[in-house]
Amino acid sequence: MANVKKESGAGLGGMITGIIIALCIFSGWMIWNFIMGNGGNFEGGVNTGHPLPGNYLAMVYKGGPIVPILLGCLLMVIVFSFERFAVISKAAGKGNLDQFMKGIKASVTKGDIDAAIVACDKQQGSVANAIRSALVKYQDVKKEGLDSETAAETIHKEIEEATSLEMPMLEKHMTILSTLVSLGTLAGLLGTVTGMIKAFGALASSGTPDQAMLANGISEALINTATGISTSALAIIMYNLFTSKIDTLTYSIDEAGSTIVNTYRHFRGTQK
Repeated sequence: MANVKKESGAGLGGMITGIIIALCIFSGWMIWNFIMGNGGNFEGGVNTGHPLPGNYLAMVYKGGPIVPILLGCLLMVIVFSFERFAVISKAAGKGNLDQFMKGIKASVTKGDIDAAIVACDKQQGSVANAIRSALVKYQDVKKEGLDSETAAETIHKEIEEATSLEMPMLEKHMTILSTLVSLGTLAGLLGTVTGMIKAFGALASSGTPDQAMLANGISEALINTATGISTSALAIIMYNLFTSKIDTLTYSIDEAGSTIVNTYRHFRGTQK
């Protein structure tokens, strides 16, 4: 039953992710077509004319049909960045994580496991949940009187299991951000290539080269390049930021686990 619920939840999550991606691309097309392509941004009041001087929306519109895809990618980076920030912030808990860890280490070192468990219940979040599982296991092995190595192995196993349950939630959608790092650059490169094809087509035309077509082709190439690089740069920054935060959370769990194991070893040493 639990596996069925987990699979259904994963299926629903994948469907929601797909809907978000589709909405971002559709929104990118809407922005490109109706906002950037508004006739008021161009000479003559139609988007087939030249952009008004200094009107950047019209300039980006002239980047061609690859622009809405790039805008969709940019919107995906923004949306999934906000989503990851909310999830990772929730995983850290309600209070300050550093102060929480200091309190846990102090309570465990003093042997006040009940106080540490209460602190975990107040903090909540993925880190507190994993540490709480280790603390409960600590109390169990203490009652059973296991030797130091067996207890250490048991507590570490409990921490690993608790962490493995929390990590998928933290790492979800990180692959999308990492994919957008490459996809933004590649989509921008595709727009650059199509723009240059138009530019060289103007040069290869018979008679006098069409200077307007040549300028439009080069403009399309440069606009797509700039948009693609901007999207990839933002995706790289957000991906590295969230990866660093996840590593910090994982390190906090491992640090607490080591403190719990060392405390138990000290407890066993005093019993001899």
